[in-house]
Amino acid sequence: MLRCRSIPPLRGMPGRRLAIGTLPGMSAAAGRLGPRVTTTPARRHRITVPHSPEHFQVVDRSASTPVILHAPHGGRAIPPEHLGSFVVSAAELEAEKDAMTDHFTDTLVGSITGASAVINGLSRFAIDVERFPDESEEMNAVGMGVLYTHGSRRQEIRRVAEADRAPLLAYFAQYSRRFTELVDATLAVHGRAVIIDVHSYPEQQLPYELHGGGPRAPLCVGSEPFHAAEPFLLAVAESFAQLQARANTTFAGSYVPLKHYQTDDRVSSVMLEIRRDVYMDEATIAVRPNGFLRLQQSLQRLVDRVR
Repeated sequence: MLRCRSIPPLRGMPGRRLAIGTLPGMSAAAGRLGPRVTTTPARRHRITVPHSPEHFQVVDRSASTPVILHAPHGGRAIPPEHLGSFVVSAAELEAEKDAMTDHFTDTLVGSITGASAVINGLSRFAIDVERFPDESEEMNAVGMGVLYTHGSRRQEIRRVAEADRAPLLAYFAQYSRRFTELVDATLAVHGRAVIIDVHSYPEQQLPYELHGGGPRAPLCVGSEPFHAAEPFLLAVAESFAQLQARANTTFAGSYVPLKHYQTDDRVSSVMLEIRRDVYMDEATIAVRPNGFLRLQQSLQRLVDRVR
């Protein structure tokens, strides 16, 4: 299982918000470094679960790099056998995917060299691999825990059948286990693991957000002090210098395996929440090539700096 944070309050600090502000070293000047291309061969694993044709992809470069890129919410697939639990029309479900998918983040992560990667192929409406798997998940309050029952407007979209629950939770467990194994393999080789958790979010606030209402910067950088030292955050700021950034708002924290969460400071993690208008047209779900290229260059620059 994995522990991750995508919402501001920290465990043990109920109701308390993380500090909001700009990142150290962030400026309006664009970075000048170009991407460094590496040719290290990668081991690719495709993970499947019973009763589902969908899978996630693990690109294992742990032998040559401590960096792990993560794209958990870029997929739109829902296995056909699990569609019967949804109580909205197919068109309504597609509209929810348009609103909630982290569009093109899977493509972004897949384009970067010099890093391992975990890329989820299932839609978050099938199962959300980044939620806490217990009652501590605050998004349960709006029907968006591990298994979503409600959508972006807090409307009911699914009544999870028992026949769906077991295979989907098996997928969650296997995903969590494989990610943890990749972190362990990386630690064994390098003595450290650097997770970069890649997301996107809409320009306009959605009703489901528990902590909306604040600034929606082009880049939201989520972290927790135990897993993100100042030099790491400075590297993020300098690598994405062309984007105005805010720390831990509207979303906060980052993805860390439960095995390592708050116990192993060799595991660093930062979440990049990229505002979608930076690189795409939200109305048409079409990529903006120039914006997307600049993101690729910035993410490649970050990977090269922290390797």
